[in-house]
Amino acid sequence: MPQPAYRDSNYYNRALSMPEMRTVYPKEVYRQPNYVTPEQFRQRVPNQKKIKRNLFIHRVISLVFFTLVAIFILPAMFNKYIKPLPHGSNYPNITMDYNALVHPIENYLANDLSLGVRTILGANTKNPKMLPLKENNQMTVLKNRLINLQQQYPTIHSAIYVWDYSDNNYVDINADEIFSAASIIKLPVLVALFKNIEYGQTSIYDEMTLTDLFRAEGSGSLQYKAENSKYSIDTLARLMITNSDNSATNMLMTKIGGMPSVNRQIKDWGLANTYVNNWLPDMEGTNYITARDMGRLLYNLDNPKFLTGSSREKIFSYMSHVKNDRLIPAGLGAGADFMHKTGDIGKMLGDAGIVYAPNGKKYIVVILANRPYNSVKGKEFIVEASDMIYRYLVKA
Repeated sequence: MPQPAYRDSNYYNRALSMPEMRTVYPKEVYRQPNYVTPEQFRQRVPNQKKIKRNLFIHRVISLVFFTLVAIFILPAMFNKYIKPLPHGSNYPNITMDYNALVHPIENYLANDLSLGVRTILGANTKNPKMLPLKENNQMTVLKNRLINLQQQYPTIHSAIYVWDYSDNNYVDINADEIFSAASIIKLPVLVALFKNIEYGQTSIYDEMTLTDLFRAEGSGSLQYKAENSKYSIDTLARLMITNSDNSATNMLMTKIGGMPSVNRQIKDWGLANTYVNNWLPDMEGTNYITARDMGRLLYNLDNPKFLTGSSREKIFSYMSHVKNDRLIPAGLGAGADFMHKTGDIGKMLGDAGIVYAPNGKKYIVVILANRPYNSVKGKEFIVEASDMIYRYLVKA
């Protein structure tokens, strides 16, 4: 029997893992402790120099890859996505409430931001900036007709508020119930903008730069315009109302201090159930209004103690040229003018404005309708309700 010439426990242990060794020695020799020839070991143990060389090559490749990532990719990602959040926009002419952008106001349980401290403000009931609507008698005949109309549309849940300038009589159907605002929230944003202009905090001639930060889907054409194009505050306000442009709305809210500033003003006016929780488009319906709040806001557009003449002139101009005339205007008689703002997020459809009839009759009307998503029944109900109100107040 041949005698192995090389003895080492480590080599022997490694040899045990080689099934071929059973063919080299008889079973008895194989079971003898830790013997294997040097030649057999060299044939079966990997080349250590080759392993070290391959490891070195892999480390060099990995080092080069991560160096390139650190030099080119990480700085670009940092400048585009991370740096603007805590340090502000790359565009110095734009101010942005980044906390509010990332986390809607409702997540903070606050509607005001002062000196970096978030607080909850209720409506200003002691000395509100907006006058309350004086309501005399409810128009019960018209109200009953509208309730009967509601019953003909069982899939529609609506709120209606009507107020007559001539005698202060009104109709209230769910007028204090909170509804999703959709684009009707742009009315308080518009008023807040002009209050800031009156305070001298901005000018209608100021310009803002469109960046990807402000682009918003949904209504409006501004989302398709060129990066870094500039627009005056006047142009943005007009687009926000006439075209219901969501990108313009976000730009203007940013200009006047973001959602906390808008909410603070809304509460200071005395509107208890109107607030902004989200940037546009708010498809989830987290921005809220009531029909009565919108009626009060519309009434105070004529209040010379609340808005200056130049502010009212601009606001009336915007609201008189709204392109969507398929809701309340579709139910008005020939020759009637309507100054208004519409809203549509699929599950809610609404319209709010002031009607000027040819015979001099003037009244406020707000109709909000929750509906099955994009159901045409919502539009049909609003048009029929508008026609019923107009015939009662103007043609009666």
